[in-house]
Amino acid sequence: MAGGALKRAQADRDDRAWRHPGQVAAIWNGADDPDPSRLRFRASGSWWETLEAAGITLLVTREYEHLLLAITVVRGKPLASYLPLPHPSGLAVDRRRNIVHVASTRNPNQIYDLAPVNDRLPRLDVRAAEKTRPTLVPMRARMLPGSLYTHDLAFVGGRLHANASGHNAVVRIGEQGFEYAWWPRCAETKSGVLIQQNHLQLNSIAAGASLATSYFSASTDRISRRRPGHANFPVDRRGVVFSGATREPIAFGLTRPHSARLRDGQVWVLNSGYGEYGRIDAGAFHSVTSLPGWTRGLSFHKRVAFVGTSRVLPRFRQYAPGLRLDRAVCGVHAVDAESGRVLGSLTWPGGNQIFAIDWVERRVAEALPFVMSAPGPPLSLFYAYRPAGLRLPG
Repeated sequence: MAGGALKRAQADRDDRAWRHPGQVAAIWNGADDPDPSRLRFRASGSWWETLEAAGITLLVTREYEHLLLAITVVRGKPLASYLPLPHPSGLAVDRRRNIVHVASTRNPNQIYDLAPVNDRLPRLDVRAAEKTRPTLVPMRARMLPGSLYTHDLAFVGGRLHANASGHNAVVRIGEQGFEYAWWPRCAETKSGVLIQQNHLQLNSIAAGASLATSYFSASTDRISRRRPGHANFPVDRRGVVFSGATREPIAFGLTRPHSARLRDGQVWVLNSGYGEYGRIDAGAFHSVTSLPGWTRGLSFHKRVAFVGTSRVLPRFRQYAPGLRLDRAVCGVHAVDAESGRVLGSLTWPGGNQIFAIDWVERRVAEALPFVMSAPGPPLSLFYAYRPAGLRLPG
């Protein structure tokens, strides 16, 4: 190819680059349309009836597939939508301000803030369209050091907090970055708090009104040369739940626990390595039900617990001694919170791993920007959405 033609071809590639709204919103050049097979789902039981009766839009992070999903029922019909994000993990919904926070656990870590929009700016170059459905749109992203290895997000005392698993601590997220807020007593050494490497896989927050009334799950309460991620890291029944008040374990015997949550003053947690959902009572984990896969992602809505299950990546098979890996599915299960009876399930046959689950009221938001059944990206939405509360001149 001659020099002039080569330059023109390069200029043409540059002109086409970063045209996909998903790439710009996620600040990620690879965030184009995902493989459709990863989005196809199957529902069973009373899944859609349960979701419709709840009046919510369920949000799910699929971390290794780099997808944030929204699932709901609108006027009797299922609606599934998505937003590509780099390795999304924790979710936290500020229900007072209607802002959704999503942790992106890549280097550098990011926290995305999404807010609902349902109107567009008046534009002469955009054809008038029917009213925009309430849609969660990214409004900003904050960058943090990748070594934090952020996992869960939660509001404690009205402030956003994150597990800094890479620092064996919990951090408070602010406008200017982060500050250390809490750590277990076992992370304290003669030289100070051990924040230089991940030793505990401190990965979830059962958020109370304060850090002292909160609880935190971890894969171990022992500092050793064998660290999470090592093939010989002792996993089986070494997991714990820490008390925020004493900074000591209140429960032992779990296997890679995740998604600790407080409900009516009681700690509920997923015993991931055995695919269990249950509660902490008298210092021990009590399984309420077992589900088909690595349990991770838990959110309560009244009497329903939405529980995620995942497949196990081959390199992590040692973390799941209590699972039949060939039977593990990627899905979300609506479970009676007390009895453990499965009301219905939504599974993705081409899916892989779920990290977090949360919800917003359906009247607040019905979807994310990319709807499975709609062709092409929503260019006019990103081009001309009207932020809530914006007053037009004149």
